[in-house]
Amino acid sequence: MRFGSRQIVWSAVGTAVVWATAVAFVSGQAGSVQPAAQSQLLAENVFKNVTVLRGIPVDEFMGTMGVFSAALGFSCEDCHTASSNDWANYAKDVSPRKQMARRMVTIMTEINKQYFGGRQVVTCFSCHRGSNRPKVTPSLVMLYGTPLLDELDVMLAPGPPGTPTPDQILDKYLQAVGGADRVAKLTSYTAKGTYSGYGPEGFPRPVEIYAKAPNQRAVIVRDKEAGDNTTVFNGTAAWVSAPFKPVAVMELHGAELDSARADAELLFPANIKQALTNMRSSTDFINDRTVLAVQGNKGAALVTLYFDEETGLLTRTVRSTPSPVGRLPVQMDYSDFRDVAGVKLPFKWRMTWLDGRSNFELTEVQPNVAIDATRYNRPGPPKPY
Repeated sequence: MRFGSRQIVWSAVGTAVVWATAVAFVSGQAGSVQPAAQSQLLAENVFKNVTVLRGIPVDEFMGTMGVFSAALGFSCEDCHTASSNDWANYAKDVSPRKQMARRMVTIMTEINKQYFGGRQVVTCFSCHRGSNRPKVTPSLVMLYGTPLLDELDVMLAPGPPGTPTPDQILDKYLQAVGGADRVAKLTSYTAKGTYSGYGPEGFPRPVEIYAKAPNQRAVIVRDKEAGDNTTVFNGTAAWVSAPFKPVAVMELHGAELDSARADAELLFPANIKQALTNMRSSTDFINDRTVLAVQGNKGAALVTLYFDEETGLLTRTVRSTPSPVGRLPVQMDYSDFRDVAGVKLPFKWRMTWLDGRSNFELTEVQPNVAIDATRYNRPGPPKPY
């Protein structure tokens, strides 16, 4: 990915998107769409000139653009002749790459349907792997050169004999963060700190977090000039409000909603044993340290938790959600655990997704405080203040 290029980033519970197919407002005007029925927003209802990726929610459609960008190593302008605020231009078929992308999606879908029973085995990344042209000749450099580090696929491989069970791993984690009795007493907290992204968002900005057990969460990145970036999960529904985006307040659906629920629940260690279903365990390495991994499902989202074998602390989570052209991974790496009301919580974490990285660093956490219920209402459109 070309991080030096001007890109469109939407932090939708960690899923940020760079556009790479024909999109624009139905109205053909720059600005933000505010339809009456957010829950019925399909791609073709919001954007025009959508010819292949029809019938999917807007949030899934936007995530799909991130897969294209990551798989081909493209930025927005590689397929669109548009600035980040001139949304109407995104619908124009100026570049032949857009027509090619449509054909490739159709071919990929047909391969999976004909040879794999409709399962998503072949994706854009299967062949492209970060290049706009798949290689057809074996690389001698890769064959005889220093092997590149590669991560495992999203599906967790079975652990070797003797691997601790998910319950054993999670029990050790609960003990490491303070014990089951103490974590049960942590029922809410507020936090303040800084957020920094990449590119235009590289400068630190204030961030606020409002969390209430078992699964309410609001994260607000303050920006006086452009307007705040707000992510809210109220226990049943989730929204993202962000400036300079085609839908100013986007409601999450399906797997993205499941991911938002997982994020909110995992803020409280007491939820760790109930947060996921169909759990299985394995082993892996992170930064040359052995980790014990627990993978499970949160609805349509796949979530993997990595615990340091020595300390028992949660060092990484990876969650992924499906899209028509491949899965959307989001990785969180945690560090700087500190005691909060007898419970160890991370004060630093890095979020890595298909289009970039964001760093969060807390400066204060207030445990077990009363939080106004309105914090979890649907946010309004972002506006400067």
